[in-house]
Amino acid sequence: MSLEISTGRIVERRKVRVLIVDDSALVRRTLTGVLSTDPQIEVIGTAADPYIAARKIRTRVPDVITLDVEMPRMDGLTFLKKIMTQYPIPVVICSALTEQGAETTFRALEYGAVDVICKPRVGSKQYLEESRIRLCDTVKAASRARVRKLEPSSEQQYAARLTADAMLTKGRGPALIRTTDKVAVMGASTGGTEAIKQLLLSLPPDTPGVVIVQHMPEHFTSVFAKRLNDLCRVSVKEATDGDTVRTGRVLIAPGNRHTLLRRSGARYYVEVREGPLVSRHRPSVDVLFRSAARFAGSNAVGVIMTGMGDDGAQGLLEMKDAGAVTIAQDEVTCIVFGMPRAAIKLNAASRVLPLKAIADTVVKACLA
Repeated sequence: MSLEISTGRIVERRKVRVLIVDDSALVRRTLTGVLSTDPQIEVIGTAADPYIAARKIRTRVPDVITLDVEMPRMDGLTFLKKIMTQYPIPVVICSALTEQGAETTFRALEYGAVDVICKPRVGSKQYLEESRIRLCDTVKAASRARVRKLEPSSEQQYAARLTADAMLTKGRGPALIRTTDKVAVMGASTGGTEAIKQLLLSLPPDTPGVVIVQHMPEHFTSVFAKRLNDLCRVSVKEATDGDTVRTGRVLIAPGNRHTLLRRSGARYYVEVREGPLVSRHRPSVDVLFRSAARFAGSNAVGVIMTGMGDDGAQGLLEMKDAGAVTIAQDEVTCIVFGMPRAAIKLNAASRVLPLKAIADTVVKACLA
């Protein structure tokens, strides 16, 4: 147990118990080493395949499972479906950085996995430290996720801390005067892939331009955008530097790059930039929201959705102060209520809504 001081009292916090399932001994050792650096995490075991994992779960139930999707004897997707239909446990997919791997990973998210991490690989000292932060934060977020049992019939239905100052200083921009052009910006993390899908499926084809930050590794965002584009009435694509934000188009911030909203005359566009982790993330919701506050002001609508931590809370407050309509997803419909809760605590959200009500409210606010 770790100790935490809270309002003058010492509070015991149980460590997050993790089971690592991967057929690679090197990956198992590496993940164990990385996760063990966090005093709030305990690796209680490793397994080379799902059969070994099942035996270990019967002995000691973990809080979180990290799961490879390509393994001998039983693949990870089959094992995931068995877990989610019989005894739901938060599962984080450990995936390779390939487009084929990303496609499989999104099937896993549709089956009930709560998030995805990249398999560890060699890199610079900064890269390794950023990877450690992401791995540990993802596992801790998963431990707090509300996991729902997967109904068999539902499988086929579709699936050192920096602030935004590091990327964009505070200040008023050139677009605080109200115009007829509106734009919506949204941010999400754990549980966000399915929440974003549900929201975008409800948007009409003439929806004002939308820019979204979903905490997700690079290469996965392009596959995510393609899958959404095939499902939705709006056009969805991974953002590239200079892309125009226009009616009927949704831009998804690329993984491992910050995405900012800019304005040139009457035209909104995005700037995609490298930079440090902001609010422990890249892309960061705070960075996107601050740019929207500066360059769109009262012409913007901001939405913060399911996810752990507080990325986006301060940015949403800046949007509200600039005259934007600001929305937080309610606790009941969130997988993890951390990000919306942080925004609500700051009084940054002018409205708190269930997921099903957000799309209609965004459209009406943009037409107002």
